[in-house]
Amino acid sequence: MRHAIEHIPVDRADTSEVRGTVTLVFSDRHRRRIRLLDDAGDAFLLDLPHAVRLADGDRLRLSDGGVIVVRAAEEPVLTITATGPIATAKLAWHIGNRHTPVQVLGDGRLRIIDDHVMRDMITGLGGIVETEIAPFDPLNGAYHGLGGAHGHSHGNDHFDHDDDHKHAHASGKPHDH
Repeated sequence: MRHAIEHIPVDRADTSEVRGTVTLVFSDRHRRRIRLLDDAGDAFLLDLPHAVRLADGDRLRLSDGGVIVVRAAEEPVLTITATGPIATAKLAWHIGNRHTPVQVLGDGRLRIIDDHVMRDMITGLGGIVETEIAPFDPLNGAYHGLGGAHGHSHGNDHFDHDDDHKHAHASGKPHDH
């Protein structure tokens, strides 16, 4: 069986021979070690040193040379339009505050995985939501690639908002954001 042993981000130059593609939904693109089938139906073992979030266009180096290109599969998503840049920024803040991955489209609209709770929140905040089937390739967080660091501040800058965002951290003590 072929072994994929290295992750090559889409923005890193690589001229290796393409030996296949693998198309995965977002929830299946954060992996370290798993048996997968490429799009031609041929098996390979993803065997990385640590878990990586695979983005559309990333490549997986095979132990015998060549690469398999990762593709984002089409899946149910919500595409979000706001009335302008300030409204879009506010919606993006609320989405991020819920730790929800978000994709910023080239035309400034936002995209998230389809979720009825998020849909209700966004429409309640004045956003226009369109349900679609499309590839989902969200932004990496600011702390992506830093060993799984928790991606938000824990200083005294917490805002008053819903109690649905309380959770415990390393100290075991809950707090809200």
